[in-house]
Order: sequence, then structure tokens, then C-alpha cells
Amino acid sequence: MRAPLPAQRPWLQLALVATGLALLGSGTWIGLSRAPAEQHMGEVQRIMYVHVPTAWVAMLLLAVAFVSALLFLLTRRWRFDALHEAAVEVGVVLSCLLCVQGAIWARPTWGVWWDWDPRLTTVAVMLFAFFGVLALRHFVEDPVRRAVRSALATILAFADVPIVYFSVRWWSSLHQVQSTPATMDAAMLLPLRLNGLGMLLLATGLLLLRSRLAARRLALALAPPPQEPAPHLSSPQPSTCAGALRQPPLRPARGRA
Repeated sequence: MRAPLPAQRPWLQLALVATGLALLGSGTWIGLSRAPAEQHMGEVQRIMYVHVPTAWVAMLLLAVAFVSALLFLLTRRWRFDALHEAAVEVGVVLSCLLCVQGAIWARPTWGVWWDWDPRLTTVAVMLFAFFGVLALRHFVEDPVRRAVRSALATILAFADVPIVYFSVRWWSSLHQVQSTPATMDAAMLLPLRLNGLGMLLLATGLLLLRSRLAARRLALALAPPPQEPAPHLSSPQPSTCAGALRQPPLRPARGRA
């Protein structure tokens, strides 16, 4: 398996992030100032313009993590492991934001910050399951074992994502069923779509940036250790000792008279 080669200039990723933030800002402004208030919930409904796009993109990123985990197990290419790591992290961040936004919306409409409703319960299970994937990647040091084990854990954790989506249809829930363009005022669709596109571009830019960082870390972890230079061998000099050099002087032999 070869280590991935990350790109050197992240200008595309930064452009996606900047464009996403601009769209989110404009969509939120239209939703707060131009779109009409909802008939039953009133002004508090305006949080929908960030809450719903956050839910869309969070589940999409977890689906990307699921697909990249499968592709890594099938191909053993490290680029998919880097994408898997990035998708899980960004998806977990958006899932946390989703829970916070939902609690803010639930307090004035349901009268409680949290309820063990089927939708909220399945979202909590999903969030903790993918937190477990991140913990697994953190504590396993060997890159191969970390990639394989976390990919298997992601496949198991993703089983809850379709349950989250269909929970409001399968069980009686405080959470409303998903709306469609036919059930919404046309003036509400523009800020919702702008924020949906902005959230998608922002998350894509963050995903690519985080994947680039993961690819660099993998390249360093999989690189062979640097070889130490061989010591310079000079011609050995004969060792002498002082005692061996000190020979007694030769005296001429004396003949007998």
C-alpha cells in the first residue's frame, strides 16, 4: 500500500470555504429579514434555515465516511483512509451543531431542551457511535490496524444513519416529518437552498483540507525510517607502543686478545 501524495496548494479548498461562508451569510440574512414567519411557530422557526442544512450535510458526510471506509477495505489505498478520517471528523462536528441547534429550537416549541424522542434518540446514538470511531483512531497507533478497525467500526456505526432519517416516519415522534417544496412557502425556499448550498461548499472545503492533513500524517507514518550515514573509514595506522620502539643500542663485539 502506498502512502497518498497530498496536494501542495489548498487554494481550491479555501475558495470553497470562503464561498460557502458567503452563501451561508446571505441565506441567513434573507431568512432572518426577508422570509415570512411560520404560521404556528412564529419567529423561532427561522432557526430552520441553519438547522436543516446542517442535518443534510452531516448525514451526507457520514455517508461519505461509510463509502470511503468500504473503498479502503476493498482497495487498501491510503487516500480512502485519509478521506474516511476527514469525513468522520467533519461529520461529527456538524452532528454536534445539529444537536445544539435542535435543543435551541425545542425549548420554545416543545417546552424542553431534550426529549428521548425517536428522532433525538437515534441522533444521539449516531453521534456517540461516530465519536467511538474517532476514539478508536486516536488510541490505535499502527496505521494499518487503525485504518482497518476504524473502517469496520464506521460501517457498523453507519447502520444508524438511515434509522435517523426514517425515524419520524416509522414511529410516533415530536419531531415533524420532513417538509417538501410543495408544503413550504416559496419565500422560505430561497434562504433554505442558499444555506444548503453554502453548508455543502463549506463542508466540502473543510473535508478536503482535513483529508490533506490526514494524507500528510499518513505519508510521514508510512515513510521508511531515515538511514544513518555510514561512518567514514580511514586507513588504519599501525599502533605502536613506546616500549617496543625503545631498543637497546647495538654494541660492537670485542674480540679476545
